Amino acid sequence: MSAIRLALLTLVTMLCFAGNSVLCRLALRQTSIDAASFTTVRLVSGALMLALLVYGRHHFRGVVSVASGRMNGLGGNWLSALALFVYAAAFSFAYHKLSTGIGALLLFGAVQATMILTGLWLGERLNTRQVIGLLLALAGLVAILSPSLEAPPLGSALLMLASGVAWGVYSLRGRGVADPTGETAGNFLRAALMSALLSGVLLAQQQLDTLGLLYAMLSGAVTSGLGYAIWYAVVPRLTRTRAATVQLSVPVLAALAGVLFVQEPITLRLLLTSAAVLGGIALVVLNKHTAV
Repeated sequence: MSAIRLALLTLVTMLCFAGNSVLCRLALRQTSIDAASFTTVRLVSGALMLALLVYGRHHFRGVVSVASGRMNGLGGNWLSALALFVYAAAFSFAYHKLSTGIGALLLFGAVQATMILTGLWLGERLNTRQVIGLLLALAGLVAILSPSLEAPPLGSALLMLASGVAWGVYSLRGRGVADPTGETAGNFLRAALMSALLSGVLLAQQQLDTLGLLYAMLSGAVTSGLGYAIWYAVVPRLTRTRAATVQLSVPVLAALAGVLFVQEPITLRLLLTSAAVLGGIALVVLNKHTAV
């Protein structure tokens, strides 16, 4: 893969990741669809897109069997699927009251914090510069949540943090799998079943909207399904440091998209807290000397 193609595919992936935040925010702010239905449609659409990619690769052979725990070309497991479901459901419910930029920043911060803290728990050590970076990032998150006129609703903020932790757990569980696209397809299918159960429990609150369903399908099939498939194609060609660094762009892209498509303002609070969180994480990941 040429350097130009790698850069373009990486950019497309980051736009897809930011697009998930924008599409969810658009659906829950500008349409009447409820969060549970959005989550279910997103996961089902993502599962179908990923399954098509996997089945296309395997020439459409075999029979799907969720109960057996393995599907033709599809892997995954119920624990990873549970983490994926928690991520997607908390993500949707949180975006009812969070701006696009703040939501993406909280999500990204929680994902990176989960992975960094897990590394520390497993015996990794940080030098002085990295410790300063971690403390700066945590201070930025505290500043976001501190009471003020611009502070996001605490309940929604905590939901988004939980979503980020769940995605961090999902990412850690998926490290080193032989077929990440097939694993993700299987996990999406299982998570979709969990989400359908949630929609059933909340059936009395169900509200469907044509435009909202379209946003959910785009979020599942395009910015999630295709986005993850492209990411898994490029990430083996990036060092871990570079892979972590390029993801620093996602909250920035999401905030800019929120301004363009959701008419959300960029406040001084968002700029300062973003600088603290993203700058702190950059100090941690850029100082790691990982092998290419």
